[in-house]
Amino acid sequence: MSVSDRIRVRDVQLLSDDHYLLKKTTFDWRGNDGQWRTMSRETYDRGDGAVLLPYNLARGTVLLTRQFRYPAYVSGHDDLLVEAPAGLLDDASPEDRIRAEVEEEVGYRLAAVRKVFEAFMSPGAVTETLHFFVAEYDAGMKVSEGGGLADEGEEIEVLERTIDNALAMIAAGEIRDAKTIMLLQYAALNLWRS
Repeated sequence: MSVSDRIRVRDVQLLSDDHYLLKKTTFDWRGNDGQWRTMSRETYDRGDGAVLLPYNLARGTVLLTRQFRYPAYVSGHDDLLVEAPAGLLDDASPEDRIRAEVEEEVGYRLAAVRKVFEAFMSPGAVTETLHFFVAEYDAGMKVSEGGGLADEGEEIEVLERTIDNALAMIAAGEIRDAKTIMLLQYAALNLWRS
């Protein structure tokens, strides 16, 4: 039996359409015991996104960003957030969008990007699928200082760190962004194997 055989949507209410969509859905769900139960859930639809870890094997480095994130701040994180370059797809392919985001945020025009996996980042409430990429970079690919788009209010600091330093930043609580942690762990396991 598929999931679609176990759910009957009763009602969908639009709660907010300010910047993204927040909906409340009431549905019947058939449990493992065969009984139908009425439930409701809120879902936040902000579109799908992409994230990329630029790495340089020869130098043992990665490029990261540091910027203000209000939701992290309001949750008690009183610092800028360290992240891998990322952004929403905005109707572009994941590959095209992540190339543009990397150029805007860290100033490198990448030759090739490689998708390594995709994941739901918060499937209990957010509909977003995130596409994860890695790509090699070198000094010849630098086309600007990066920093993001000023007209979007972005003030992004570019960080170049060794892979060992980036992993230590996770252990020290200096990197708390899940998508970045996932890509750094991927890099440690697959790009810098001992």
